[in-house]
Amino acid sequence: MTAPTYDEVTSHDDLVAWSRAYCREVRRERFVDVRFDLVEWDVSTRAKRRAAAVKRPKIEGAEVGTPLDWDAARTVDGREADGRPFPATLSLTWDAFETFDQAGWESILRHELIHLEQYQRCGTTGHGSAFKSRAAELDTEVRCEKFTDPKYVLRCRSCEGVVARRYRDCKIVSRPEEYQSSCCDAALVVE
Repeated sequence: MTAPTYDEVTSHDDLVAWSRAYCREVRRERFVDVRFDLVEWDVSTRAKRRAAAVKRPKIEGAEVGTPLDWDAARTVDGREADGRPFPATLSLTWDAFETFDQAGWESILRHELIHLEQYQRCGTTGHGSAFKSRAAELDTEVRCEKFTDPKYVLRCRSCEGVVARRYRDCKIVSRPEEYQSSCCDAALVVE
């Protein structure tokens, strides 16, 4: 299947095809070390806080910056590797795709490629110094821009600073009086 142009993306299959083609292009042009035969793709219509995510198994003893011996690797639940990284899933969020322009979506994909590269090399990933350095090389952000507004904003009653944002009801939203802000040790107010 030939990938549609960005403006022709109208379905989840189109989004995966376009995103996969773009990521392959970045791999070639920017020397990103990712094996796409070990990457599954899906599209989420439920995610509200993340534009995309690399879903991967947790590997015992894995550390960013330390290459993993995939012949000896095992997951925390005991699954053993066969000499290559366990498959990971690149989950794309449809609402984020609809919110960002092409340059913004491309930046998100480059961000996720760094996570894939780190995972396939080290068995884990994170936003630490190695990620920041690679993000600068690939001209992407360390933190992706929010694409949806939170349902609840918690503020410090004293200084009115934002303490937290929540996308759904939870204990801190329903019982803010049980919590204090870290800035002023004051009560919280929910908007």
